[in-house]
Amino acid sequence: MNTPLRRVAIAMMTMIVILIGSSAYVQVIRAGELRSNPLNTRVLLDEFSRHRGQISAAGQVLASSVPTDTRFRYQRTYPVDPAYPNSAAAYAPITGFYSLNHSTSGLENTEDDVLNGSDDRFFARRLVDMITGRDPRGGNVVTTIDPYVQQVAYNELARRGYTGSVVAIEPATGEILAMASTPSYDPNRIADHDPAVSNAAWDELSQDPDQPMLNRATQSTYPPGSTFKVITTAAALASGVTPADTFTAAPEYTLPGTTTTLQNYGGSRCGSGETTTLLNAFRLSCNTAFVEMGIETGAEALRDTARAFGIDGERDDVPLPVAASTVGEIGDDAALGQSSIGQRDVALTPLQNAVIAATIANGGTRMAPQLIHQLQGPNLSVLSSSEPQAVEQAIPSSVARTLTDLMIASEQSTSGSGSVSGVQIASKTGTAEHGADPSNTAPHTWYIAFAPAQAPRVAVAVIVEDGGDGSLSATGGSVAAPIGRAVIQAALQGG
Repeated sequence: MNTPLRRVAIAMMTMIVILIGSSAYVQVIRAGELRSNPLNTRVLLDEFSRHRGQISAAGQVLASSVPTDTRFRYQRTYPVDPAYPNSAAAYAPITGFYSLNHSTSGLENTEDDVLNGSDDRFFARRLVDMITGRDPRGGNVVTTIDPYVQQVAYNELARRGYTGSVVAIEPATGEILAMASTPSYDPNRIADHDPAVSNAAWDELSQDPDQPMLNRATQSTYPPGSTFKVITTAAALASGVTPADTFTAAPEYTLPGTTTTLQNYGGSRCGSGETTTLLNAFRLSCNTAFVEMGIETGAEALRDTARAFGIDGERDDVPLPVAASTVGEIGDDAALGQSSIGQRDVALTPLQNAVIAATIANGGTRMAPQLIHQLQGPNLSVLSSSEPQAVEQAIPSSVARTLTDLMIASEQSTSGSGSVSGVQIASKTGTAEHGADPSNTAPHTWYIAFAPAQAPRVAVAVIVEDGGDGSLSATGGSVAAPIGRAVIQAALQGG
């Protein structure tokens, strides 16, 4: 009798263990997968029945939830500032969208746990909500963005019809003041609860060859052209080169071991003699001098300096998807010569180039770029606040000071005055070849800068794809620089 009972008991215990194990597997191990499954309508009903937290910038609401009279109780909206009818599009690369039909992107995705209230730090509140029957609410995300600077950055690109990006950073803290990308889109259309509206918007935007949903500031990489000469110069200065040292002034340079020649812009000589100083070569952005200097400095020094600035290293957690910036392969001196002027396989995001400018502005100390100023609970209690994070001393302060002087000379050569509203700017322009047929393809145009030059408060990087209007004669000085100066002025003057 005992034996049959024992067998039944063992069988029941085995079934209980299996039941507990399968429940744990579903509720714990597969919980995230099942929750994120777009076919899980219970999760959708739950999340859209909950008041999602706000995304904001300096008191301006960028994303919020408003009540509806449907089973999905809240509609995600991206408010439009009456003064700036395109404001939702200006912030879309940052906020992203929160859609019933098309998931999430941007901060709506990366900060979803805070915004929907499922973050572990809200456990006690969720427990109280469950006991009291109080409607659950999500937390808030406060960005570092300066609304006025962001709007100016976006408008400067959009009103010209340019495809490109602007990033502005506060050098001393790493806080991102602006992150604009054009063309952009209105996230309200994708977030609409009406499937016809949402799907039509999604189809239109995802099939658009101009890729308006792409955040070019962090997700696109480009050859940096002559803006990379600040890295080449930093490596050379650290190895003992001075602004008075001389290099070739020839209009063209034959790469070692090849018949390939690199030319100065317009095929001109760099000055009047056979040689030119580093100061003059930097001021005039002479390719041949930098090819020679880069080869003499060496691949290891160039790569080490680039890595110290954040290139080819761990990507910064902004938090948004960030493409890897790279120097690329440098197999021989010919490759080194091309890389020294920001061509060949060198590729940077606009965010990375802004970090480079900000690092020089900050005396050579590279700060981690930050997009989140504060995370808040539903009752506005502070969960976390950003603190300036020094990553490393990328270059000695003496090298940063010399680079600043060289960039001041470059700005004076480009703009004449070298200042905006009486404030001195330090800058470097870039005109980057790209494509299968570079000589017949409009170049990408760059501008990196910071100001005031001797007490920097803002650093910027501007990229305009394909010369803006497709002109083969486009340059960083003529296309990207005016945008950068306007953004600098906005950051210094405020809204």
